[in-house]
Amino acid sequence: MNVGVCYFPEHWPAERMKADIERMAETGLEYVRMGEFAWSRLEPEPGTFDFEWLERAVSLIGDHGMQAVLCTPTASPPKWLVDEHPGILQEEADGTTRHYGGRRHYCFNSETYRCESERITEKLAERFSDTRAVAGWQTDNEYGCHGTLRCYCDDCAAAFRDWLRARYGDVEALNRKWGNAFWSQDLNSFAQVDPPQHTAAGHHPARLLDYYRFSSDAAVEYNRMQVEVLRAANDDWFVTHNFMSQFGALDAYDVAEDLDFASWDSYPTGHVQTQRESVSSEQLRVGDPDQVGLDHDLYRSVTDSPFWVMEQQPGDINWPPYSPQPAEGAMRLWAHTAVAHGADVVSYFRWRQCRMGQEQYHSGLLAQDGSPDAGYTDAVEAASDFEDLIETIRPEEGANPSMATPDANVALLHDYENLWALEIEPNTPDFDYWRHLETYYSAIRERSVGVDVVHPSSDLSAYDVVIAPSLYLVDDGLADGLEAYVEAGGELLVTMRSGVKDVHNKLHDSRQPGPLRELVGAEVDQHESIPEFIESSLSYGGQQFGCRVWNEWVSPIGAETDVVGRYEGELADGTPAIVQTPVGEGSVTYVGTWPDDELAGALVGDLLERANVPTTERLPNQVRIVRRDGLTWIVNFSSEPLSVDAPAEATWIVGDSIVDDYDIAVTDASPSTLSVTDS
Repeated sequence: MNVGVCYFPEHWPAERMKADIERMAETGLEYVRMGEFAWSRLEPEPGTFDFEWLERAVSLIGDHGMQAVLCTPTASPPKWLVDEHPGILQEEADGTTRHYGGRRHYCFNSETYRCESERITEKLAERFSDTRAVAGWQTDNEYGCHGTLRCYCDDCAAAFRDWLRARYGDVEALNRKWGNAFWSQDLNSFAQVDPPQHTAAGHHPARLLDYYRFSSDAAVEYNRMQVEVLRAANDDWFVTHNFMSQFGALDAYDVAEDLDFASWDSYPTGHVQTQRESVSSEQLRVGDPDQVGLDHDLYRSVTDSPFWVMEQQPGDINWPPYSPQPAEGAMRLWAHTAVAHGADVVSYFRWRQCRMGQEQYHSGLLAQDGSPDAGYTDAVEAASDFEDLIETIRPEEGANPSMATPDANVALLHDYENLWALEIEPNTPDFDYWRHLETYYSAIRERSVGVDVVHPSSDLSAYDVVIAPSLYLVDDGLADGLEAYVEAGGELLVTMRSGVKDVHNKLHDSRQPGPLRELVGAEVDQHESIPEFIESSLSYGGQQFGCRVWNEWVSPIGAETDVVGRYEGELADGTPAIVQTPVGEGSVTYVGTWPDDELAGALVGDLLERANVPTTERLPNQVRIVRRDGLTWIVNFSSEPLSVDAPAEATWIVGDSIVDDYDIAVTDASPSTLSVTDS
């Protein structure tokens, strides 16, 4: 439970470094991340290295009792490397080259660039292998940022052909699995396969899905190469990578297999603008706790361990449509929210606002003149809070300060291949995989229940409840695993657009939900996507609720299947929309529509009640309660103060029962014993 910062000593005069690092220590920072964009300073000319400035920074960091996190500098190849090897540059689907001048302009499948990346990583690892102040490494930086995960150059074409040969063996198998008889797309050899470049009509969905898989695999292989170099130099180092918020192009589960833990970069006021259609004034100031929480829980779950926030928003930022000043205390609020969800370190980006380059309007803990900015005060206070909390949890001197990860009663199934397939064929401009996932995530979190965001192939036996939103690609193995979970007593909720296709992005022979048909006890007769101006509603539990985007007309196929929700009005009037089926010791609920927030809350509330999961009453939208390692955080992302009713024996470690606007409190009382009202 520590606070860190991202530092760029190469941006400032050398004589400033000592004062900067002394001040970081005074602030209470424990970790300092450096070097992710410094290749041109580390190797100003081919084969000529200058590590002295970085060695000095690491030494000073160690002298002041802190630890350094170094980064491989491969996210931005220097100009001399581009000039020597222009083939390392990416190409877009229309053939446009992504030129030098920004960042992330390299191709993952360029053998030249892989060799150059391995070379600079080896040099850095060798130089710092015996440096005790280096705690670990971050590989590269934000794989795929700026839409750069997928490249369409000649190197990618050759690598894609090899990838397909390994996957299918012969081209006839590929033709059969993809279904290339459609539109005369049969191939005679793998040599005829090209990346899905710009074309007159939409690409074959099977071809696109495999290209998305291939592109993610290429980044995974590239990352693995760096990890192996770093581990060979010093196997005591941790290795991580900083992922991005709700980023769909890269399979984080696959990358995480090679990491000690995952990290991600949190910018709540930016992400809420770029990922939501409408944003409240509160969210412009502090973001949305469920949007942030979903990322925290995903990146904790990919390695089943505490994670880091490698870049935490320090104030106003330069890249979203609007850059309002965050609310007073927001940067402390975000740090506590991260720790409550399982972060061991929250590292603010950056130490000091830069006076040059593309991020001059991105604030730091310090302003460009070195004076404290709003985030500085919050970081100091957060660091002090965390010391108090660690003392409460681990009072013995010298005890391990690392906290246990949060307990979770619920698994929310999430899968990048489902995301890709639905992205390829959304069938309506209003369908968004992440937003659909958030609908159910919010319904769980508003009851103060812990969530793990996990891959469908995970062991689900430890969870009381499993929610599977749009489990689009399903085979018999996955269906059998879910059935075993339910038969053993689990409560499963499956949503619309599930069991639609096989792993090759082809419709199943049987009606939807395909291999899940017997498990859910129903099949889909018809479906429709509906625009917002067509009102859609259904009855559930004796109440009327709204639904939207996608409606499926469901027919029970088993005598034990109960219809618990029916559409009202329009063509589907009276048609089953929600069914529930007992299976073994548990039950399955199938929801054939995208529920409004009230319906999602009712469905999840009933599910948690059947599973005997302790909950609170439904919380206000911007208020959440999170439990970790015997402590409970009340995080208030709203502009109104709250009053928390807690047991008389409850102890308040941070704050008290009145939680101010944009503030937090921490108690030892369990969430189900608390209730929240307006103060």
